[in-house]
Amino acid sequence: MAAGKGWEGVVLKLLRGKDFTFTVTGVEEVTDHFRRIRFTDGGLLAAAGESLHPTMWVRVWFEGGSRPHQRAYTLVDPDPATGTFAFEFALHDGLASRWARTAKPGDTVDATVQGTGFTAPDPAPERLLVIGDAASLPAINSLLDAYPRTPATVWFETQHASDADLPLRADAERHDVRRVERAGAALADRVRAELPELVADPASAYVWLACDTATTRALTAYLRKDLALPKQRVNSLGYWRAA
Repeated sequence: MAAGKGWEGVVLKLLRGKDFTFTVTGVEEVTDHFRRIRFTDGGLLAAAGESLHPTMWVRVWFEGGSRPHQRAYTLVDPDPATGTFAFEFALHDGLASRWARTAKPGDTVDATVQGTGFTAPDPAPERLLVIGDAASLPAINSLLDAYPRTPATVWFETQHASDADLPLRADAERHDVRRVERAGAALADRVRAELPELVADPASAYVWLACDTATTRALTAYLRKDLALPKQRVNSLGYWRAA
């Protein structure tokens, strides 16, 4: 499998990535810009065993040009008992979105598991501070599910009017959702203005951050340098690059 995937596939093989094939079982149009696709897991969840964790992602291979290219997607509602899960696609103009728009039951995709991980914050946070957008929504939901009794403040960047209907698993009693329309540095500016008042003690605060690469880098630097949060209290990952 690695030979047909260029240098990316070779590197993942050298890093002992494990390969699986997923089969589409159903498709759901969540909004006009967001599609949920359900799969059988090809043995992934049984192989993962106890290493299954919140925000877990896999590298999925999509055809493009002369060879496949990998994109990372978060497992949504993985069920080891049935060997099923879903991916949720924030639709745009990329390889993965083009595949997702036409996917139907019976279609298959290959995937490689290598690189994913999650370290639970210790001590556990009194409040989750979460920053993301439609691309990281599946990971945000899995994080909220993993801490069902922990209050959270979520800064959620939106782009389309239909983003108001995205399935953010927020409970009004425990979760303060602050929606920010995508416009330049609006998300970063809003976070810088509002987050400091929620950080009484940098050593015990916990921020989970996943949006576009530039915003993620800027806010990670701000959290570490300006607010003095320790490295282990900031979990950040750039999910996509702005065109």
